[in-house]
Amino acid sequence: MLTTQWLYALSGCLLLALGLRSALLHPALLQRILAINVMGSGVFMLLIAIAYRGPGMPPDPIPHALVLTGIVVAVSATALALALARRLTREQPHD
Repeated sequence: MLTTQWLYALSGCLLLALGLRSALLHPALLQRILAINVMGSGVFMLLIAIAYRGPGMPPDPIPHALVLTGIVVAVSATALALALARRLTREQPHD
């Protein structure tokens, strides 16, 4: 029987695999940045699945705190990566 915990874990693994595949195969910098964000979402879903303790029990707060912190760090890192990518494309000579 597919429980919510397993659904989150399998979805997280799928997102992680799709993001890794895209990050390795796509040459465009913007596509790689987006792929890394998809990978991060997969990791967050895995952490949420790990936090589940069972019916009637509260979830483990440590993975939830890690996910919240990770979201803030991911948004900041994405903004930095986009700014660096923009500067990189500006400074490259155009053919």
